Amino acid sequence: MSEIVRTFTVEADDDGIRLDRWFKRHLPDTSFTTVAKWARTGQLRVDGARATPGDRIAAGQMIRVPPPEPEQPDAPKKRERPPLTEEETALIRDMVIHKDAAAIVLNKPPGLATQGGTKTSSHVDALLDGIQFEAEGRPKLVHRLDKDTSGALLVARSARAAAYFAKSFSSRTAKKVYWALVVGVPSLDDGMIDLPIAKQPGTGGEKMHVDEKEGQAARSRFRVIERAGNTAAWVELRPFTGRTHQLRVHMAAIGHPIVGDGKYGGQAAFLTGGISRKMHLHSRRLRIDHPDGGEIDIEAELPQHFAESLKSLGFDEMAGNMMPMDEPPPPTREVKKQQARAHAKQVRKERRGERRGRGAAGEKAPGKPAGGKPSAPRRPTGGKPGGGKPSGAGPRTPRGRAK
Repeated sequence: MSEIVRTFTVEADDDGIRLDRWFKRHLPDTSFTTVAKWARTGQLRVDGARATPGDRIAAGQMIRVPPPEPEQPDAPKKRERPPLTEEETALIRDMVIHKDAAAIVLNKPPGLATQGGTKTSSHVDALLDGIQFEAEGRPKLVHRLDKDTSGALLVARSARAAAYFAKSFSSRTAKKVYWALVVGVPSLDDGMIDLPIAKQPGTGGEKMHVDEKEGQAARSRFRVIERAGNTAAWVELRPFTGRTHQLRVHMAAIGHPIVGDGKYGGQAAFLTGGISRKMHLHSRRLRIDHPDGGEIDIEAELPQHFAESLKSLGFDEMAGNMMPMDEPPPPTREVKKQQARAHAKQVRKERRGERRGRGAAGEKAPGKPAGGKPSAPRRPTGGKPGGGKPSGAGPRTPRGRAK
């Protein structure tokens, strides 16, 4: 075991990241518990000052790291990633539809998970060694697609690029367009679904549902591309938030589940007439700013089952390519409420102005009532017609003459 204190210089690719994240990148064998203990005892320092795992680091700073902890004899050894077979390498390389110095875009097939999990050993993350190519480090995932969702999936080729792309996805500056085949036809050709989503209790977090009280805000736009009678519609979907299963939950919530999505649509999600039972949700287009300037704008071809379904229903794939990407979305429910309140306020203001105007007109013409017609002259109460009380007339007594 080495007793020498280690010193590292923060590189440009690690500028701005958390210290615990730096350890995951460069000293992955060092556990978070060990890093926290070093910080607590003052052994972990950045530019000579005590540091904590949550501190942000900057390029050029010096990180002082204690000697590695002695390995425990009974500690489980970290399992090394097995080398890829020729078939696995060919599989991941056949998915590549774009490659540059910072990014690789894959066209992920349906049925392949993005990351591993319980009972999931075959996934994109396990295959990334096959597309390292000439880069120094292993490619890194920066977003994900559901297992049964196909289409454009971006991976970063460096830590710097990963941080840049991850920020683009989290800030929603990256634009994603999905194509879906849904059951039935939405009543609107262009609409915004604004329904909060939460984990459905009792499902272990594997299923989501609409929850108006406890859910997280979720917004999705849909636009109908073509329709097949009242049976099905081909729609373009744009997520404006990134909740788990968001598009699937939202389309099922408005009564038009995605074809093949039995998880959220049940048996109603499957069509007859030879339409595949696979999920018909495809990440068609991805547009994102590039860390070196410009942007990546890439389209992913449809998987075979989706293309065949469109053809079977009489849809022309070119129609989907004609949809403008930068057309502004319809206003959300909250925006509509704000607009309605502002309109009502303006109407009330105008009515108050009208009432004040009528009052002012009445003051200028006191002989005229509010309706504008002149009032009849009042008849004298006593004396001769046309005059007031006669001069010199004394008071009258009830029921009698003047005495």
